This record gives sequence, C-alpha cells and structure tokens, in this order.
Amino acid sequence: MAFIDYYKILGIDKSATTAEIKKAYRKLARKYHPDVNPNDKAAEKKFKEINEANEVLSDKEKRKKYDKYGKDWQHGDAYEQAQRQQQSQRQYQRQSTGGYGGGNFSGDDFSDFFESMFGGGGSTRGRGSTAGFRGQDFNAELQLDLKDVYETHKRVLTVNGKNIRLTIPAGVENGQVIKINGKGGPGVHGGPNGDLLIQFNISNATKFKRDGSNLYATEVIDLYTAVLGGDVTVNTFDGKVKLKVKPETQNGTKVKLKGKGFPIYKKEGQFGDLYITYDIAVPTNLSVKEKELFTELKNLRS
Repeated sequence: MAFIDYYKILGIDKSATTAEIKKAYRKLARKYHPDVNPNDKAAEKKFKEINEANEVLSDKEKRKKYDKYGKDWQHGDAYEQAQRQQQSQRQYQRQSTGGYGGGNFSGDDFSDFFESMFGGGGSTRGRGSTAGFRGQDFNAELQLDLKDVYETHKRVLTVNGKNIRLTIPAGVENGQVIKINGKGGPGVHGGPNGDLLIQFNISNATKFKRDGSNLYATEVIDLYTAVLGGDVTVNTFDGKVKLKVKPETQNGTKVKLKGKGFPIYKKEGQFGDLYITYDIAVPTNLSVKEKELFTELKNLRS
C-alpha cells in the first residue's frame, strides 16, 4: 500500500495543533463537499481523502501511530506486541543458554514483519512463531438518502457473507466513517479480530441544502405579501410551519427557524437551525387596469 501523507492532504505541518487540524478539515470539507460539487468525481475523491486524513489526525492515538509507522500505522499494535514477545524470547534464551542476542527488530525486520503479516513475501528474520496478531480491518460503503439519517434507525448489512446489525445515529455526515469493533478479519494465532469501517455516502434529493446540522432553503413569496406583509406556510424537513412576513420585506431576506434544522450527531433531541431565504416573485401578464395602478403607484413614489 502506497504511503498517503495526511498532513499534505489537509495542507498543514506535522506540528499542527488539534484546533488547526479541525480548521483545515472544515475549510476543505466545505470546498469539496459533494453538494457543492455535484457529479464531480475528482472532488468526491478529494472529499474522501480529506475525511480519511481527519479521521486519523484528529484522533490522538491514531495520529501517534501514524507518525511512528507511516502507511502501516493500523498494524502498529501488532508490531509492538511481536517486538515485546521477541525480546522476551531472547531474554529467556540468554538465561537458559548463557548466550546474548539483540534487543530490538532492525529496520529491515520491521519492513519484513509487515510484509509477511499483511501482504508480500518478506524474509523470515524477526518473526514471532506463535504470536497472536490482530486481524485485517474491512472497509465498506453504505448508500443512504438524506431522509434516512434524519432519525436513528437500525439496518442489517451483509459483509463477507455475514449479517451485521448496525444502529445508524441520526445526523451522520456524507463521507463520515464509523468503526464497528471486532467485525473485521479474524485474528491470527488467537489475536483479536480486525474492525469494520463503514463510510456513509448520503445523497440529497430534497429542496434543502445541508451544512452540518443546519439546513437552507428558498421560499417564493408574492410581491403583495412582501410589500404589505402577511402569512406564508413553508416546508421544514419534518412538516409545515406558518411564518409572518413583515411589511416591506426585501428580496433575499433570510429568516432563521431555530431548532428546525437537522439532528446534531450523537446529541439526542438536539437540532440545528433552518434558514429560509425569501425570493419575491414579480407578477406577470398584467392587465391594463393593473398596469394603470402600478403606474399610479410609481407616480405617487416619484
């Protein structure tokens, strides 16, 4: 597997703080989000890379392993376990035979270890004969509609012939990855199973544009309501609400409906906001009388 420079993907230095990582991720995620770049395969690929980089670098332990082991960071625990076992075996040999041996794997042994355990041939130096190793992680993608993630619900996925019951929390993001512990490949020599990593690909066929837990929509109102004020009924994601339009409302006016947005991930009962932008429709096909009245109004305003 080729090395992927997560720092380069996010455009940050290796010394970047957690806040700097978060800021860089949010900026790039907005730029390459599929809703902003529909049917753009390059942007979709970039968006996935950004999420993968953030998944690793925003986690303190994952980032530590990535900095230490590079492309093999997911197998760092197995390497360290094998290293400890080899050290114990050599210590035992020295005590029982009076001989002396090295204390650590060499650089070549490190590479050979990963090649032999996770792909490739490699040499036989530096391997533990009976050590238990963690199984391989599995990756899967789940296609959902935006309406599917408005409420927490359960699904059954089939991965490598096995049915896995999955609870999908409300508010998951497009491109987000969640981990199911122990549902990956089987461990070796009694080692633990790997994990199942599921990426959510969420399509949006609604009139609402989503940004995190906030929703955005446009509502067309007639000229007379905009000028004189009145009531309009607008659609929210889970129903309709009546709004009062103030007299002399300007085109492009934005109103906020607090708590009428999308569920906030892993925060039960909490929602973002819905922002409605008014689009004023100018009347067409005016009658002669209507034109006379508009002309009269124009003269009054002159």
